[in-house]
Amino acid sequence: MSKLLFSTSSFNLDNFKERSIVEAAGFEFIFNPNGRRLTEEEILELLDEQVVGMLAGTEPLTRSVIRKAKSLKVISRCGTGLDNVDLDEAHRQGVRVYNTPDAPTSAVAELTLAHILSLSRYLVKSDKLIHAGNWQSLMGRLIARQTMGVVGFGRVGRQVARLLEAFGAKVLVYDKVKIDLFGKVEFVEFEQLLKESDVVTLHLPYASDAHHLINEKALRIMKTDALLVNVARGGLIDENALYQALKEKRLGGAALDCFESEPYTGPLLDCDNVQMTAHMGSYAKETRAIMEENACSHLVHGLREQGLLTF
Repeated sequence: MSKLLFSTSSFNLDNFKERSIVEAAGFEFIFNPNGRRLTEEEILELLDEQVVGMLAGTEPLTRSVIRKAKSLKVISRCGTGLDNVDLDEAHRQGVRVYNTPDAPTSAVAELTLAHILSLSRYLVKSDKLIHAGNWQSLMGRLIARQTMGVVGFGRVGRQVARLLEAFGAKVLVYDKVKIDLFGKVEFVEFEQLLKESDVVTLHLPYASDAHHLINEKALRIMKTDALLVNVARGGLIDENALYQALKEKRLGGAALDCFESEPYTGPLLDCDNVQMTAHMGSYAKETRAIMEENACSHLVHGLREQGLLTF
């Protein structure tokens, strides 16, 4: 019996509109048993010789994984990024790969703004103080008077810029491609953005040339009270360099939704000026439903294209 693997950390089958069609064709469903991002070893254990299609999350679908998954013919990514998939190897093995690039935009942008607001007004720190019995008013910063540096001007970056402009902030943008679609955003070189921004927020996919884009050198260029936000991809920030910058008070604070290794257990947990969320940029109920519906439709389409589903 052919199998379909749902490797995302969670999945609502109510969003699989074509479920009855697939079940009538005799496909068996397998789900992520751990409720978190799977490791390479764990995904290999689940990709047995009967798995022909998968609805994927952010687990590493490396060259080795795709090569060993001999029966795999369709990967439908529930999300935007495909940096966790070795696309060249998938092409060589005849595996069709799909993603859902539009659905997460608003959710990721809104979480980014939530992190910026929380960092700027010390919401997390104030909450912890009050719970500890310490009533203390903390002086924050006004977004309308800040310079915001948006690194990456794709779907999410553009939406974040729109939201920040609505607050009255000055928005600087760095991207390899200069597309000024709206407003008064100013395109600048990367070092100028780091030097002038009060908040630097990352919105670009992970790639080898973006590995540790925010490293020790970049952190030393930034203002000593600047805030760093990453709701994009782990690997864009050198986490050890960020830890040192925060400990040495060369940076005002950071907000992170993604990490090089997840679940994160590293030294940044010891920093009281870092707020963290568990890779949940797209985890808004409405967005998640749309993403899962789209990913399922792509999966079914791919099965048909590969001749594995004939009705």
